[in-house]
Amino acid sequence: GAVCGTIAKMLGDPVEAQDLAQQVFVRVYRAAGSYRATAQFKTWMFTIVRNLVFNEHRRRSRATFVSLHPPENESGHSGGSSGLDLPDLANKTPGENMLQQEMLREIDEAILTLPEQQRLAIVLRRYDEFSYEQIAEILKTSVPATKSLLFRARETLRVALRDYLETGSGKGPR
Repeated sequence: GAVCGTIAKMLGDPVEAQDLAQQVFVRVYRAAGSYRATAQFKTWMFTIVRNLVFNEHRRRSRATFVSLHPPENESGHSGGSSGLDLPDLANKTPGENMLQQEMLREIDEAILTLPEQQRLAIVLRRYDEFSYEQIAEILKTSVPATKSLLFRARETLRVALRDYLETGSGKGPR
């Protein structure tokens, strides 16, 4: 489910994602005795995901991502302007779809340039819709530091994708 999907997005390898997801569940089972009842289970479990994914990143020389294009859900925290306006692929002509698929590939490439903390913060926020507080706990940092990580990640992505955002393939009438 969510665990396997997140790992697949971080590593770009569905088969390896399943292997790592199995490791997550084995660790969850073994560590169940040390689970703090005060922590939300999902947040605690994704802390284990974080550790395994970061270890895997360090083991690899390079990693790839699959597309990240769910709807932005900022819960009113950012005024809506700090999120990347990722394209909606529904109701598009084949030509428009091709341009937007190309943009999604560019987004994936741009995400590869982010430091791993920023990468995981973006994945957890955009795809898994974790709160700032949950992401902070998973990344073992503060809420302000989490907001800063996300802000820097979005700025880096905005600069990397400037050409796409300004040529109209990512904007225009909905």
